[in-house]
Amino acid sequence: MDTSGKTYKIPRSVLVVIHTPALEVLMMERAKWPGFWQSVTGSIDREDEPLVEAAIREVREETGIDATRHALSDWGIEHDFEIFVQHRDRYAPGVTHNREHVFSLCVPAGTAVTLAPGEHSHYRWLPQAEAAAITISSTNRDAIIALGERKLPPTHPGPPAVIPRPPP
Repeated sequence: MDTSGKTYKIPRSVLVVIHTPALEVLMMERAKWPGFWQSVTGSIDREDEPLVEAAIREVREETGIDATRHALSDWGIEHDFEIFVQHRDRYAPGVTHNREHVFSLCVPAGTAVTLAPGEHSHYRWLPQAEAAAITISSTNRDAIIALGERKLPPTHPGPPAVIPRPPP
């Protein structure tokens, strides 16, 4: 928050590529940017918010999917990217780059999706190559392509044991 009381977005975010075991990838079209397709993305809400909690929250907010019931994987990868000029007013003056932490979420085929109407207007489950081809975000595209290189669970394994919930 600055002296005028304006609250700025924190330039730290998560990218969550949601996919099925067959590598069908969930892509969503931005409501205010027709033609811009992406995976789940979102900024942390506060400086001390754990990235895994931000990923779980963003997946729930944007898709209605409970990520704690599926295989959420923290890739341990971060990318810095330039914030689109038209969105920089959401950040503190002088902020031009964002650091994005990558996750993936494996869900069963047919998982129901409930979009947040103000954020996304449409969604599609696409084969990996098609999903990578329709996003203009280079970090999103690279993560989708990398799905095929990662060891993925063959079936829905239930709650992930590798990402514990932090103590209260």
